[in-house]
Amino acid sequence: MTEDWVTDALRADVELGAVDVDGVPIHYRAWGEPGDEAGIVLVHGGAAHSRWWDHIAPFFSADRRVVAIDLSGHGDSGRRDEYLMARWADEVLAVAAHGGAGPHPLVIGHSMGGMVAITAARLRGTELAGAVAVDTPFWEDQPEEQAAGAQQAFGPLRRYDSRESALKRFKLIPEQDGNVAAVYAHIAETSLKEVDGSWTWKFDPNVFRGRGRPVPLELPQCRVAVFRAEHGLVPLDMGERIAERLGRVVPVVEIPLAAHHVMIDQPLSLVTALRTLLADWTHSEPHKPSA
Repeated sequence: MTEDWVTDALRADVELGAVDVDGVPIHYRAWGEPGDEAGIVLVHGGAAHSRWWDHIAPFFSADRRVVAIDLSGHGDSGRRDEYLMARWADEVLAVAAHGGAGPHPLVIGHSMGGMVAITAARLRGTELAGAVAVDTPFWEDQPEEQAAGAQQAFGPLRRYDSRESALKRFKLIPEQDGNVAAVYAHIAETSLKEVDGSWTWKFDPNVFRGRGRPVPLELPQCRVAVFRAEHGLVPLDMGERIAERLGRVVPVVEIPLAAHHVMIDQPLSLVTALRTLLADWTHSEPHKPSA
């Protein structure tokens, strides 16, 4: 696959912004202008950041405002003493309003970000156009939590003498093959920050400690969809359980050939699936479950 499209996407015009949420600055990136269609908020996974979406967001910005958030404890946003799903959901809605993706945005979250999206749908669903969880393993610890608990990764942040030596230590959790090289390199490079002449990772290791589980899966007051990667962390039976719990009104869409980090190994398939879903949601009425 030629990667020229990645270069073009990364060159797209982007705006930077920040909004204070409960005393913590929450940073975001934004593409496009507000249009007739609902804006989109893109939510990264655990230990990730907004720039995981840099090559995805421009595909949706022709007629929508698209905003990618750095949740507190991630990316360029501030840190908290405690990280909770409900507060992250509040950050998503605050960024949507401040960044021009409101008043009724569509929230798309990957992995842990999918839990944030579903939490927002459950707690503040009347303020959303919909929520999409991408390869989010509900009822199980996220892969980052498992690695942190086993002390395999995400411990105290190491510092490296050079950017190059730090980049050599970058890896995905869980690891996977078949990644688009230009996307992988971009995400690795934007995961670092310079501190007092050395280099370290942007996330706060404390995000994996005591942040609480998401609210129970119950029928939200907005549309919801679940995407699963064919070789990811959501097996088919879990997708069926999610649909059952949410009242059988939730589509479960499989991204073929994809591993967990779908936007890195199958980004164009993810774009196509999301575009198809948005086209359907734009031109159809929500299904009303029977009493």
